[in-house]
Amino acid sequence: MGAASSSSSSSTSRSSSLTVGEKLCAALIPCVVAVELLIHCLSPCLDANDKRPVKPVHTFDEVRRLARNSPFSVNEVEALRELFNKFSCSIIDDGLIHKEELQLALLNSAGGENLFLNKVFDLFDEKQNGVIEFEEFVHVLSIFHPNASIELKIDYAFKFYDLRKTGYIEREEVQEMIVAALKETGMHLSDDVLQQIIDNTFADADADMDGRINQEEWRNFVIHRPHLLKNMTLPSLRDVTAAFPSFIFNTGVDDV
Repeated sequence: MGAASSSSSSSTSRSSSLTVGEKLCAALIPCVVAVELLIHCLSPCLDANDKRPVKPVHTFDEVRRLARNSPFSVNEVEALRELFNKFSCSIIDDGLIHKEELQLALLNSAGGENLFLNKVFDLFDEKQNGVIEFEEFVHVLSIFHPNASIELKIDYAFKFYDLRKTGYIEREEVQEMIVAALKETGMHLSDDVLQQIIDNTFADADADMDGRINQEEWRNFVIHRPHLLKNMTLPSLRDVTAAFPSFIFNTGVDDV
């Protein structure tokens, strides 16, 4: 009984010692973990000695258009195309990423329901047509680019937790997503710490105290705490060809 009490007291003490910023950062971790896992899981598939040409799915003009509308250079967009190709043919070689292919890459399994996987897929599937197209792939990765606008990062962080797409973040949604993400990444938080994260986040972000966070409340909360958005940035996306050198051997276009 004494040991249990001591453990509970220790957990509460650690929770209380966290700053509000640290608590919210912990709440946002699953969002960037999803994309980071995606890049990490795909990179070993690239062989520097593989000189096969990239599938000519997009014309050079289309690649330039994607580069013009994203933080990536022409060469990097073409490099991302190869990354996408390696991924999209893991189960069905149709030039599209299916949920089973995403699950195979992230979770090493192509079956079963998974809340974390479903939400990651939903974020990439912007057209909501059941598959991820290359343009969607580039667009979502661009959100996590260091040069992406703060507004885009705020918007996507909000969408990640709005599980039911109601336009609000509710306590249950935050808890469900954190628990699902922690389960997949092997991390652990005690129930006390998890509830403390949620309590403090809502205490500071829920301005009208209606028990849910709307988009404006979320924006106002985060815009005054820009350090919280560090979890929405992947530095490795600043130079894709440097992060994955094998692209240099395979890219089909010259940069401009």
